[in-house]
Amino acid sequence: MNKLNILHIDMDAFYASVEEQDHPHLKGKPIIVGGSSNHGVVTTANYVARKYGVHSAMPGFMAKKLCPNGIYLPVRMHRYKEVSRQIFSIYYDFTDLVEPVSVDEAYLDISNLDMDPVDVAKEIKRRVFNTTGLTLSVGISYNKFLAKLASDWNKPNGMKIISYDMVPEILLPLSVKKVHGIGPKSAEKLNNIGIYTIADLLRLSEDFLVGFFGKHGNEIYSRIRGIDTRVIDTERERKSLGTETTFEDTDNKDILKSYLYEFSLEIESALDKDNFTGKTVSLKIKYEDFKVITRSKTLTYFINSANDIYDVAISLLEEVNLSKKVRLIGITVSNLSPADMEQLSFFD
Repeated sequence: MNKLNILHIDMDAFYASVEEQDHPHLKGKPIIVGGSSNHGVVTTANYVARKYGVHSAMPGFMAKKLCPNGIYLPVRMHRYKEVSRQIFSIYYDFTDLVEPVSVDEAYLDISNLDMDPVDVAKEIKRRVFNTTGLTLSVGISYNKFLAKLASDWNKPNGMKIISYDMVPEILLPLSVKKVHGIGPKSAEKLNNIGIYTIADLLRLSEDFLVGFFGKHGNEIYSRIRGIDTRVIDTERERKSLGTETTFEDTDNKDILKSYLYEFSLEIESALDKDNFTGKTVSLKIKYEDFKVITRSKTLTYFINSANDIYDVAISLLEEVNLSKKVRLIGITVSNLSPADMEQLSFFD
């Protein structure tokens, strides 16, 4: 149960790093992917740009104030997907138990390998670098929560082990923001009652956390004690594909549209990888007062391109009342069908 069999692998500033590899003359310069227009949103910033305070999901106008000499590049999702396929093929050389999280992030279960987990991680890092020129960070632990926490410990090009005997001591000084399931607003609410670290959080009862977080309170209570029973999910039945994010409250429609465009690119990538098309697009909005609304549209035909998904999402956004500020936005594509089957029925 406490074997170090879970790896969480996260590519370092993936989109920006691919751009550096494809344009070597840009190495050493602050590269920002996305955010080229004042109303755009930064998708990825390389580590040079991050020294200026630029980070993902930041509005473009803010990034340009912080880093006016940055190199602002458009998102080239087709290229990132191509490199991602190379990277994932290396993961599958080690194990079939791979759970993709996104084009640049995955969990691996290496239980069946007769190798030291550190050696596995080092070999994966070596092969990915030799194949693509890119670096990655690896977290090694006995469950998904701790492995993901470890992968972010000493980026870029890092590796970190969190073993059973290190918990909970290693977690105690960490900010509550580090706990999967605690977003910026929840962290702020905790700060307001004097809870800043995981050590503070550990003093709260499970009943209190359930009252505070709702149904996720039980999970948070367990995770901060090093317990996470989620398994690597390789056979997930796809009923829908979607993504969402929480951010600083805003009523700026251009910023919301920028998020929807980036999400559409992500979903196109996931649909392409899983060979699916869909015909229902849903928009999710959470307002500053935590009220959640959804809007959906079902088409008479199947789609899988970012532009088509984005067009439907924008039409749904136009129906939404923005008299209150928004703290979360997301898109889901459902009513899925295998792309090959859809193509066959079309030609048939």
